[in-house]
Amino acid sequence: MTAEAMEAGPRKGSDADGDRPLRIALLTYKGNPFCGGQGVYVRHLSRELARLGHSVEVIGSQPYPVLDEGEGLEGLKLTELPSLDLYRSPDPFRTPGRDEYRDWVDALEVATMWTGGFPEPVTFSLRARRHLRARRGDFDVVHDNQTLGYGLLGDLGAPLVTTIHHPITVDRQLELDAAPDFKRRLSVRRWYAFTRMQRRVARRLPSVLTVSGSSRQEIIDHLGVREDRVDVVHIGADTGLFSPDPAVPEVPGRIVTTSSADVPLKGLVHLVEALAKVRAEHPGAHLVVVGKRAEDGPVAQAIERYGLAGSVEFVKGITDAELVDLVRSAQVACVPSLYEGFSLPAAEAMATGTPLVATTGGAIPEVAGPDGETCLAVPPGDAGALATALNRLLGDRELRARLGHAGRERVLRRFTWAQAAKGTADRYREAIRRSAATNPGRTAATPTHSGSHR
Repeated sequence: MTAEAMEAGPRKGSDADGDRPLRIALLTYKGNPFCGGQGVYVRHLSRELARLGHSVEVIGSQPYPVLDEGEGLEGLKLTELPSLDLYRSPDPFRTPGRDEYRDWVDALEVATMWTGGFPEPVTFSLRARRHLRARRGDFDVVHDNQTLGYGLLGDLGAPLVTTIHHPITVDRQLELDAAPDFKRRLSVRRWYAFTRMQRRVARRLPSVLTVSGSSRQEIIDHLGVREDRVDVVHIGADTGLFSPDPAVPEVPGRIVTTSSADVPLKGLVHLVEALAKVRAEHPGAHLVVVGKRAEDGPVAQAIERYGLAGSVEFVKGITDAELVDLVRSAQVACVPSLYEGFSLPAAEAMATGTPLVATTGGAIPEVAGPDGETCLAVPPGDAGALATALNRLLGDRELRARLGHAGRERVLRRFTWAQAAKGTADRYREAIRRSAATNPGRTAATPTHSGSHR
């Protein structure tokens, strides 16, 4: 069987996981796929669960999730659970008008923002608990996408499964390490105060999913979750969308990466420094960054210091099709992150057949595979090693072709959303069985026809 045939997976209506369809509440406090990996996770996982025949109701806050539509997705629905949307554009950190307050949760949201904290995980969890308790019996399982808020403790009317992509304490420490002064460190500590809540909540969760073995160990070490409560279900690339297309011309010297310029964890400043070194050997080398340009900070300063203003381009707000063609057009894709809990950009680049240079930070090696076989791997934070690997690929067409082909085959075998949905559904059933065994007096909700809650 070819890798493409393996990736195709089960078809709709087959009840391919071998049991009755489930009614799933999928919670996400920040679900727009253009705002980060959590939104991508919700979009693709919900689609593939619906294709398996399950009824999936995504319950989310602003920026609201974007869900797929079409044949086979009749069981997929979005329910909006609005916050005060305090960080919306173009007026982030806004103070709402008096007529916007609805209850004490809204007051808590504003008060936390005023004191420099990030309120959304706790306030969304409180609203979600209220919503779920009012709809007791509507769902067979509740799946929380890394909210980890106090409101999700206790009886929600159905067993709880929680995805933790990676402990946010990792992000917090990297930002503290990069902070230039006491004032900035104090600001970082205030913003990440919610991680104390997430530690407390995580230790009490009965069933945790994560996306890599690296993240699993960090959840155990950083959050104190028991080993027997954490399962790995790899996520994947949309390999139908992210696929090779020989009709897209390759742009000589183009390197593409996905990164937020002002997030130290993404390692973009090291890639900018590497580009300066690469251009000494390949003067046409240039970098296209899928992400927001920071007007000030380490990355902007590095671009100016190395005279790269005309060689680094930032693109934002492009369509999926435009993103795919951008990756296809690159001679090299790069993931320079200091740490990743999985690295969707690595999987997506590999799926297009674009050769990859990636660091060994966090779970990236689990995705990218062995150095020299499916990628070129370098230590995180090492601009010199990045430059050496980029120079090697830019100068060797045969190596680019070999790594690009091997990378796509690896993704098709291991990292697809169809496989992720199947593994997640298996964990749902395990959580339901465990809940029934520990609560024998509780009667399971009566199954209804898939899609009846649309």
